[in-house]
Formats: sequence, structure tokens, C-alpha cells
Amino acid sequence: MRRLVGLIFTLALATFLSGCGYNEIQRLDEQVSASWSQTLNQYKRRADLVPNLVNSVESYMAHERDLLTEVTQARAKVGQMNISVDDLDNPDLMAKFQQAQSELSSALSRLLAVSENYPQLKSDALFRDLMTQLEGTENRIATERGRYVQAVQQYNLIVRQFPTLITAKIFGYKTRANFGVDIEDQISETPQVQFGNVKSN
Repeated sequence: MRRLVGLIFTLALATFLSGCGYNEIQRLDEQVSASWSQTLNQYKRRADLVPNLVNSVESYMAHERDLLTEVTQARAKVGQMNISVDDLDNPDLMAKFQQAQSELSSALSRLLAVSENYPQLKSDALFRDLMTQLEGTENRIATERGRYVQAVQQYNLIVRQFPTLITAKIFGYKTRANFGVDIEDQISETPQVQFGNVKSN
């Protein structure tokens, strides 16, 4: 009799979970995590390009030591941020991560603007190659952040909708803060970095 009750309970639970949106919440939660992982991969790729970029411009920009130091320090700060998918629900850490990434973006933008004053640097093959890689990475960052924003929106929608909100509450699923909501206008566009003049004619 006890086995029969257990079997009935298991079947009832399985039926409840399949019809209450539990599987969909799981799927969307995994999608958020996967999107964030891809975003982190692109940020890491950008950070990995910075030392080579600084090395390639150093000999040309003898009078720009402060700027090169700023870029290097911004990259170091990004490198010290140990953030993972598990940290998505930590708004303080996410804010610090966003701040560090913004500082690196700003420093890189200033470096690239100053590089316009160095024609020999712009004609350097290594510099042009790094610029192409950096441009591609910035585009991928914007794309992955956009995908992450959409994944969070879909997830948040299902954990707020009836009847799936009941399932979400039972299993402890909460809405997630969206990455960079405070700079939502920047999320939808690629960072303002001018690459067009870097390529050779």
C-alpha cells in the first residue's frame, strides 16, 4: 500500500511539474546562464587583447605614458574581477563588474582616439590586426549582452506570469536583475570606437 501511495504521489508530482511550467523555468534559467557565460567569454577575449595592444603602441606613443598606464590599470582591474554565473544574483558585484568594464571601454576609446595622431602607428600591420580583432570583439560583446538581456527578460516574464509564478515561488525562483539596466541605451549599440581610419587604403 505504501508503494502504491508513493507511486501515485510521484505520478501526480510529475504531472504537476510538466503542466505548471517547471521545465520551461528550468530551460530559461539555463539559457540565462549560458548567455552570461558567452558574454564573459567575450569580455575575457577583449581583456586578453589589451596587453598586445599596449605593447604595439608603446614604442610609437612615447609621450602618452599616462594613457597607456590608465589602459593597463583598467585591464588589471577587469582581470581581478572573479565573476561567474553564480554571481548573477549579487547586485553589488555585478555593479562593480560593470564599472570595471566601463572603465576599460573608456580607456580603450581614449587610446584609439589618440592613436589617430600617429600615422606611422596606424600603418603598422600588427596594430591594424589588433584593431580588427578588437572591433570584432566589441561587436561580439554587444551581441552577447543583447542576447543575455533578452534571455533575462524571457526568464523574468515566465516567473512573473500566472500560473508559472506559483511554481517559481514554490521552487524559489526569483526574477533576475538585468545586466546594465542603468545603461540600457548603451546595451543596444556598439561602443563608440572609431576603427575606420585605422585600416590602410
